[in-house]
Amino acid sequence: MIQQLDVDGVPTLLAPTSGPMRAGLTFRVGTADERLARSGITHLLEHLALAPLGLTDYHFNGTTAPIFTSFYMQGPEPDIAGFLTAVCASLHDLPMARLEVEKEILRTEWSSRGNAAMDAVPLWRHGARDHGLTSYPEFGLSALTEHDLRQWAARWFTRENAVLWIAGDRVPAGLRLSLPAGVRAPVPSASNALPRTPAYFVNGSRAVALDAVVRRRTAANVFAGVLERELYRSLRQEDGLSYTINTGYEPRGDGYASLRALADALPEKQDAVLGGFVDVLAKLRVGRIEQADLDATVAKREDFLGTAEVDAARLPTVALNVLTGERNLTVDEHRAELKAVTVADLHEVTQETMSTALLMVPDGHRGDWAGFAEAPSRSAQTVPGTAYREKEGDGELRVGVDGVSYVGAGGPLTVRYAECAALLAWPDGARQLIGHDAISMRIEPTMFDLHPGAIRVIDSQVPATNQVVMPARAPDRIPKPGGGRSTAKQRSRSTEPAQRSWWEIPLMVLSGLATLVVGGVNLLLTLGMFITDDAGADAGWLWGVIVVGWLLTVILALPIVLLRRRRR
Repeated sequence: MIQQLDVDGVPTLLAPTSGPMRAGLTFRVGTADERLARSGITHLLEHLALAPLGLTDYHFNGTTAPIFTSFYMQGPEPDIAGFLTAVCASLHDLPMARLEVEKEILRTEWSSRGNAAMDAVPLWRHGARDHGLTSYPEFGLSALTEHDLRQWAARWFTRENAVLWIAGDRVPAGLRLSLPAGVRAPVPSASNALPRTPAYFVNGSRAVALDAVVRRRTAANVFAGVLERELYRSLRQEDGLSYTINTGYEPRGDGYASLRALADALPEKQDAVLGGFVDVLAKLRVGRIEQADLDATVAKREDFLGTAEVDAARLPTVALNVLTGERNLTVDEHRAELKAVTVADLHEVTQETMSTALLMVPDGHRGDWAGFAEAPSRSAQTVPGTAYREKEGDGELRVGVDGVSYVGAGGPLTVRYAECAALLAWPDGARQLIGHDAISMRIEPTMFDLHPGAIRVIDSQVPATNQVVMPARAPDRIPKPGGGRSTAKQRSRSTEPAQRSWWEIPLMVLSGLATLVVGGVNLLLTLGMFITDDAGADAGWLWGVIVVGWLLTVILALPIVLLRRRRR
């Protein structure tokens, strides 16, 4: 059973455990509370709070998630008391001498994290705000100051905005939570960048994935398990198309939860995996849900509820529910709700899932054939303004009093100043505007007939608090005409073909034609010699002509081979 206590004004949860003591201090603040132009502040503060603790022989860590930040430790009681006491003291007396060091550590952490299959999903659903920020680098790190961090700590890291949980039989002796007074912060409203759902977007990951927003309830949690069983049976056991298949159900603190599913695929099997994935969704949508899958999923949940450590294992979730004001069930209430879930309930969850569904499909595929609308990657409107032509291509950049538009290949793209989440500024004059809807526009002055005053107009219209100064680029990283680099539209990473010289293609065409003519004549002569089996006086002479002809064919084909190798 979980007891509720109070330690230094902080709500505290205590549950018994047969293993080593562990404890955590969770605050209701995360990345969803930040702005893109100053993103990374919570993560940086978490790192700074842990920095003075150095090395220990026991496990401790910190976590920054969309709606919470947590500090955790497992070990002897005195060490846990010392750890949490030190964290609280450090949060409001941050080791600012390590500020730049910790910024570099966070940049390194981002660059080495790799691209997980689901990383792009928040951006497509939420845009460049609140829950969508986890898809972006922590752009704000460079601009964050000591003053920013102290203000952030004073606002969010307070005793009213925290919950302490302890898996053990008592509160560790000597534990002191020296936190200032504050207020409990509500969960931020989740933005929506999708005009229509169900929708789909294309991603370079070798996976098919589904993201949906459903009401938080036991039936939705069970549905996630049923969906995983159905996908596993269809895509792995029966067809052998996928290896990794998983689903997840994650409450977000506002009465709703994110429901996700993923199936990986080899490049040659992506069509089949996408088709099989959609077939499973269609089967569940029409109510073809197996009672055996429901029973197996409920039994698995009940097994967990029957373990001796169940209350201790539930502590982090219960603590988050306390912070967000969500309902906490007892173990017996959980069991009762699980047993009450029916196939009809799961069918209802399926309908809700499909009504909010966002499908991620691999490169070269679409989702409209299955009833999913294409998520917008372009803007519906443009703004009037002074037009500047591209030096290559037919596009133009329009810089106006309300915003900036690019009209050309991949467009139109528009970011209004009032809806600009971040303006990235490079010393060489390049700019990147990122709108709240996640539309991103890169402006390279070297690629436009751009008046110098145009960049000044953009800078003056975007609030300074939304501007991010980027590090200088090496000269070879600055696009130049003829270099084949992107201009206004920010593209995904790709290997783009080099530009050919004007004479290469005509030469390759002539070489190809000559090779076909000479090679064809030689082929006919060779076949004729074999068919007639001519042993006359002229046979040797003709064979000589044929050999010379084949050598000439190879020589004529040589320019094609060399030019193709040159382009690799």
